[in-house]
Amino acid sequence: QVQLVESGGGLVQAGGSLRLSCAASGLTFSSYTLGWFRQAPGQEREFVAAISWSGTITKHADSVKGRFTISRDNAKNTVYLQMNSLSPEDAAVYYCAARYRGLELVVTAEEYAYWGRGTQVTVSS
Repeated sequence: QVQLVESGGGLVQAGGSLRLSCAASGLTFSSYTLGWFRQAPGQEREFVAAISWSGTITKHADSVKGRFTISRDNAKNTVYLQMNSLSPEDAAVYYCAARYRGLELVVTAEEYAYWGRGTQVTVSS
């Protein structure tokens, strides 16, 4: 059974940094595109970043570009999201998601088949 488990969330002051991790099991990790999404209260689930099966291609939402960096370690079956210069607008539950690798990176949540339960990120001003 596929399982994605996020960790690393917590409370951070504005301007600070966090690194989220997502550990995967039950799938051939290198065969999947991995993505990060976030959802704040009362808001729709929002694309944050995605990374190809090889780790050589990445995509970041305009709202986080230059501040967040997605990466993966296939040997550890883990994908990361390094978040720098955090602001209160970044506060949300962050979800890890996976889909079978394709020719293009996908930014639509509905096209990701597997999801973690999320980790809370709170940013104080």
